Amino acid sequence: QFGEGNFLRAFADYFVDAANEKAGFDAKVAVVQPIAQGGLKGRFDAQDCLYTLYLRGFEGGAEVSRKRVVSSIGRFIDPYEDPGALWAAAANPSLRYVVSNTTEAGIAYDGSCAYGDMPPSGFPAKLARFLHERWKAFGGGGGGSGGLIILSCELIDDNGKELAACVRRHASDWGLEAGFTRWLEDECLFCSTLVDRIVTGYPGAEASRLNAENGYEDGLLDAGEAFGLWVIEGPEWLAGELPFARAGLPVKVVADHAPYKKQKVRILNGAHTSMAPVAWLCGLDIVRDCMRDEDVLAFFRRAVWREIIPALPLPRRESEAFAASVEERFRNPFIDHALLSIALNSTSKWRARVLPSLKEYAARNGSLPACLAFGLAAGIALCAGASMETAGGRAYVRRGGQAFELRDDAHALEFYAKNGGRDSADLARLALSNAELWGEDLAAVPGLEAFVAEKLGDIRGRGMRPALRALLKEAGQ
Repeated sequence: QFGEGNFLRAFADYFVDAANEKAGFDAKVAVVQPIAQGGLKGRFDAQDCLYTLYLRGFEGGAEVSRKRVVSSIGRFIDPYEDPGALWAAAANPSLRYVVSNTTEAGIAYDGSCAYGDMPPSGFPAKLARFLHERWKAFGGGGGGSGGLIILSCELIDDNGKELAACVRRHASDWGLEAGFTRWLEDECLFCSTLVDRIVTGYPGAEASRLNAENGYEDGLLDAGEAFGLWVIEGPEWLAGELPFARAGLPVKVVADHAPYKKQKVRILNGAHTSMAPVAWLCGLDIVRDCMRDEDVLAFFRRAVWREIIPALPLPRRESEAFAASVEERFRNPFIDHALLSIALNSTSKWRARVLPSLKEYAARNGSLPACLAFGLAAGIALCAGASMETAGGRAYVRRGGQAFELRDDAHALEFYAKNGGRDSADLARLALSNAELWGEDLAAVPGLEAFVAEKLGDIRGRGMRPALRALLKEAGQ
């Protein structure tokens, strides 16, 4: 496993641990430290790689809090101290899977990495050398094969395909044998995956109390939400080989993970992005507050059930079940997810997470999705209300006499600093026609400019709460 962080320990390592218990998987994880950082191996070794994991939230309307001492990690490898240990692990005949989460930047080709580096700095380069060591250990691929299944968990599109492409490029640049390249193609399976679990990590504010309750000091405490989903794109036989389904774990092996990615991005992330400016301008601060607010909850439900779900490719029943789980996740009493954190880089997020739903709804129905379009107006209202510092280029919004920093793409902040004082009709026209903001001219969407101008004027004139209530009344919430 390349990556020792909180996410994998609350996700993949937890699944392996549960599968060991419930499905006789009998597996151990060898964790590889992906970047040079002193002291990590000592922290894991001091606890025999054991740690306590808390998974908390709502399930089926009831609050749940589960504690588990996870014992699936067998050893910790620091390749910067002992690269030989990493190459030796490649030769292990019982090795079958490689899991990774090296952040979005981890899957990137770095031409400066050399085969002889001890070890190569980039993750794809490490993996290329690792796989070549395995190929050699199995006689150059002859007879024993030794092929591996690689499960990439990085948060980029088609993560498995991108990782495979980087590995093949390193093999080519390093002049490795043609037989090795054929082995990569024929015997190794690079799976793209979708991972979904909010992991808050070390619960610092609670650590003293939790350690006292447990009666031991755990420097590797980890915490996350109860919900989890791992969608792995792979052949049908892989579903039979992996034990997770037999253990009752939320892991799916499917022919195409893209519909699940679309469902997650459009429902969970799209709802976050649409709701955040509306809720914050209503005076709320965290996601959990939104689920307790009658107006914002009605906005959320209409946006998801009536405007987003109908355009999704998965069966409606499946998408509705996911949407219900999202509402429960938003109610989680153990996670304080700040609305202004969600609003970080909100322009590019709206473009990726919400715009496709808005356009598909409009094309399908010949009308605008009221809540998604209103959320766009709310986002413009929030950004246009920001004031820029003359030094440092920082933007601040005020509410109740208090200033809050608003962080977005530089070109978006510059646009609103220049045009935020215009009247609503003019601002709507300029904002929607700015292709740099949205990747296209949104003024070309029939009726959108007039709708945004009207709602922007209402938000500015009456305030968010009255404007939101008027929208819900018009839409017949």
